[in-house]
Amino acid sequence: MKETDMPEDVEPKAEEAAAESSLPAPEEPKYRGFLGKVDNFFGITKSGSDFKRETVAGLTTFMAMVYILMVTAGMFEKTGVSYGAAYIATAIGAVIGTMIMAFLAKMPLAQASGMGITAFLVYNLLLKGTGLTYANCMVFTLIDGVVFLILTVTGLRKKIFEAIPAGIRHAIPVGIGLFIAFIGMQQAGVILNDEGTLVKFASFDVLSGTAHFMTFEEGSVGGMLPALIAIFGALTIAVLSKKNVKGAILWGMLGSTALFFAAAGIAYACGSTGAHAFFASITFNSPFAAFADWGTQSVGQVFASGFDFSNFSGNAGELALLIFTAALSVCMLDMFDTIGTLYGACVRGNLLDEKGMPIRMERMMLANALAASAGAIMGTSTVTTCVESSSGVMAGGKTGFTAFVTGILFLFAMFLSPIAQLIPSCATGAALIWVGVLMMNSVTKVDWSDAVDAIVAFLTFIVMLLGYSISKGIGAGIIAYIFCKVCTGKIKEIHIATWIIGALFLATFLLSAM
Repeated sequence: MKETDMPEDVEPKAEEAAAESSLPAPEEPKYRGFLGKVDNFFGITKSGSDFKRETVAGLTTFMAMVYILMVTAGMFEKTGVSYGAAYIATAIGAVIGTMIMAFLAKMPLAQASGMGITAFLVYNLLLKGTGLTYANCMVFTLIDGVVFLILTVTGLRKKIFEAIPAGIRHAIPVGIGLFIAFIGMQQAGVILNDEGTLVKFASFDVLSGTAHFMTFEEGSVGGMLPALIAIFGALTIAVLSKKNVKGAILWGMLGSTALFFAAAGIAYACGSTGAHAFFASITFNSPFAAFADWGTQSVGQVFASGFDFSNFSGNAGELALLIFTAALSVCMLDMFDTIGTLYGACVRGNLLDEKGMPIRMERMMLANALAASAGAIMGTSTVTTCVESSSGVMAGGKTGFTAFVTGILFLFAMFLSPIAQLIPSCATGAALIWVGVLMMNSVTKVDWSDAVDAIVAFLTFIVMLLGYSISKGIGAGIIAYIFCKVCTGKIKEIHIATWIIGALFLATFLLSAM
């Protein structure tokens, strides 16, 4: 064939082929097969994470949260429900809530029974001689879930979050950091109760003989040992983080656990009564008895007898007021604890959109609403996003796979309750102290040169810490914000939703023991 007889499109095709050959080869997928599908679903690679990091983060979250199962069960046991029934109800609530967060919101946060809400139900309602029953309190929890479901579906809950002034939003992570560090120090016995000053630093005075190396009372380890290990663990995590060791929080917790048992073993050999009592308390009972109690005492009781208020000690008017204030208190505690936790954790994990709002906020709120409703049916207090899950975010968790791992571990914990109890509070306390340190950097975002912003932010995080409640801190901040804006002639800057939230908080403070 002559050159002039060549088809006209041959040369262009050759040029295209040469151009294509010069292009870089498409990047090979990091994971194939089933792992590839999981990766695509959760967006692990896309988020800049990997399975190892997400798994470590999920394990870290679980270890920081597992104490909730035991503490919640212990509180409900005081109301007549067996420890086993309350333990299983709390564990199932955590599994359901965390899995909803994993698959619906695809976020690295875990959910379990809110400690503040549980304490409110037990100590302010059930043990106050009102005549209310455990099942009655599950009704308040169910109302909470249904109300939040409606607010979430209608978009009002997001509007409520957006109505929180910027100064308070900057203070929320700081308050949460102080709050959870305080919880960690209390768990480990670094900070103790004191009648005069309310709190005091643990004694390490070995010369006076007033400091005990290890004590064991009411199922809790005290003395110098856990306090020292918690401080040592937090410092170790800081050193590992400085050296860029991956999973520093988890390694710090595991190291603290190993050190605790080694020291406790030595104390046991030396004849410590506290060590003897601690090791004697470790039992390995069959978990199936607990499942049986859960089936008869907890699950479905909200419908079986929850709406029967015949045991209430007052009249109909007092009952109506109590139901309203109790339901309002539970809703306010859950809503603003959750909002504060979501924002604080997402800020630290850089999980914010271009507007500075947590990504997939609507889905996280929906996951919270569904979990609260499911928790009431299972027989536990309001299942909410827990502040301790920030530890997993700090360990590198970025996707719902972190929550999935935590949920699986909670599932195993139902059958391994004695093993779960082996994680000492000083180990989780070390992690919580370090997470508190990491969350303090948001304090620089507050405009301290503005007197109004300064007092509003300060009241927000100081009430969170000393009032032992995230929601109370937010409420104090909002009320202070409204007061200051009105008194400085800037009433027009107050959003209508902020007025409504402030009024609800004021009513809650005045009408209930929230």
